[in-house]
Amino acid sequence: MTLGCSKNLVDSEVLLTQLRGNDIQTTNQDSNTESNVVIINTCGFIDNAKQESIDTILQYAKAKEQGQIEKLYVTGCLSQRYRNDLEKEIPGVDAFFGTLELPQLLKKFNADYKHQLLGERITSTSRHYAYLKISEGCDRPCSFCAIPIMRGGHLSRPINDLILEAKNLVKNGTKEILIIAQDSTYYGIDIYKKRKLAELLDRLSDIEGLEWLRLHYAFPTGFPMDVLDVMAQKDNICNYLDIPLQHGSSKMLQIMRRGINREKIETLLETIRTKVPGIAIRTTLIAGHPGESEQDFEEMLDFVEKSRFERLGIFTYSHEENTHSYSFKDDVPKEVKQERADTVMELQESISLELNQKLIGQKLKVIIDRKEGEYFIGRTEFDSPEVDNEVLIKVTDNYLPIGDFVNVRITDASEFDLIGEL
Repeated sequence: MTLGCSKNLVDSEVLLTQLRGNDIQTTNQDSNTESNVVIINTCGFIDNAKQESIDTILQYAKAKEQGQIEKLYVTGCLSQRYRNDLEKEIPGVDAFFGTLELPQLLKKFNADYKHQLLGERITSTSRHYAYLKISEGCDRPCSFCAIPIMRGGHLSRPINDLILEAKNLVKNGTKEILIIAQDSTYYGIDIYKKRKLAELLDRLSDIEGLEWLRLHYAFPTGFPMDVLDVMAQKDNICNYLDIPLQHGSSKMLQIMRRGINREKIETLLETIRTKVPGIAIRTTLIAGHPGESEQDFEEMLDFVEKSRFERLGIFTYSHEENTHSYSFKDDVPKEVKQERADTVMELQESISLELNQKLIGQKLKVIIDRKEGEYFIGRTEFDSPEVDNEVLIKVTDNYLPIGDFVNVRITDASEFDLIGEL
């Protein structure tokens, strides 16, 4: 059972691969097969995610108490961060493990960590796309973030290891690789003493059979400009960039310890759009961080309106223990946080609708993810799975195999979906 982000998903896939490599029968969370042992990979990022993890642990602890399962193990970020408290509060769990304790977890199954499986991974996503985690942890000092507490400092994976893993994924049917990390733009500094993301992208894009390569979670401060050159040169690198910016007020960016101000962010966005024409930029913002005044919020709203992001999400601030922000008073009421987040999303809906309607009549390359009712559901290069826009294609006499690329003419558009025909 995997909860939380795509980075957690990759950790679960590695665990699944190791267990099967030790001849232990395993199923993922989508399977209906009854299991005698359950492993929950938890998330501890913000309040809602923590509550979901706790509820899931309690659910399976009750199932164990009722004799429906024999063993229950918990791993992941929540376990790393609150292990002592969880052990006291939920004694029905057989053992808790931290984020870097895979070998110890395997020992519970009398299994060994098999180094020969490095570069191999059984994916739990649809076969045609897979995540590639290029580093672990984070060295950034962002005031609101508990990731360094749960995941430790930044640790890049060697380029050759990543190339091997990506080649194996493609050999097994993956057509789209999504690069993820807590901070992808920091990649390489720890082991190569300089930023190596551009070189990594360049080498990955040369893998035969890889049709799309997508970049997530770029940090704006110290953004490596050579990455944009590679993106512009390589046809199979999607014109897409996920770059969480968190706010549009220079005062709030300083309080958040982001190492950048609004003016520099706007210059960076202009450079990105100039060097990679037609790129879709996705960002994430936070509403209601301590110290956020009405004026600060209005600045963020103005920033969103002027920046016209193709994709945007927003969280309400979560007051996390042991972070720098926790020393501040959580002074924005919960209802105000939500109201501000809703206002931003209302604005983004209007921006997204306007941008989508400009696509009517255009022909776009679309990858088919699934079939739902009367529609095949796909994505353009400007959209990442689960979080971004989708393309709906009416089911006709033409069957569209999942994972295939098709050319689609856009016939209609709503705020977050496109309607198209072959």
